[in-house]
Amino acid sequence: MLTSEIAMAAGLARLPKSTFREHIAEQLRAAILSGQIAPGAPVVETALAGQFQVSRGPLREALRQLVEEGLLVTVPYTGTHVISLSVEDVREIHSMRVTLECFAFEQAWDKRDAAFRAELQRRHAALVATIDDGDDRASILAELNLHGLVYEVCGHRLLQRTWSSLRGRLQLYWAAHHRAHSIRGPKRDGHESYVETALGDDLDAMRAEIRAHMQRGGQQTEKFLKGMAQPSTDPSKRG
Repeated sequence: MLTSEIAMAAGLARLPKSTFREHIAEQLRAAILSGQIAPGAPVVETALAGQFQVSRGPLREALRQLVEEGLLVTVPYTGTHVISLSVEDVREIHSMRVTLECFAFEQAWDKRDAAFRAELQRRHAALVATIDDGDDRASILAELNLHGLVYEVCGHRLLQRTWSSLRGRLQLYWAAHHRAHSIRGPKRDGHESYVETALGDDLDAMRAEIRAHMQRGGQQTEKFLKGMAQPSTDPSKRG
């Protein structure tokens, strides 16, 4: 799909000047997570500036924000494009998340005070609310916030930066996972065991819960991505 067509498919409209950057970033993010802008697709400033009817300044700020979030990547002499997400990426994300989250809980275990417990429950309630509303994009952000709490509390700055660097790929992974299961958001009770164990007293049980939690639905998501990568055998669907 051409970049101008991508912008139109994403429903990008002319925006009030006071919120150019925020709206551009939000609508591009929505288009990426919905699959309207495919992984690996180029993002060309000139086409988007014309579509938004804005100057390069706010557009570049929005693109920079999505680069920082990990949804876009800029390669010298090549340009900016949406990150790709392959089956191997999913497997690497899974293995990395298990290791990181177990380590984060090990670092944070003795720091789980009343404020941590209340905040974890609040974030879980916020996630459930987005699921009940059928808001897929909001549920992805709420799930990131829920899992992100232990990284915020652990006090390990390098670990926190590593978690932040994974956020974009996690957003794409979860969006693909939801499409694979034809759902809008994770299962409503999908984090109850995680939260209950995180509030408990058994660190080994937490490690086991993290491993089990990360594995749920992984095979179906891999199958979904493999199907996307296979060329269609229907002549009417060939370009």
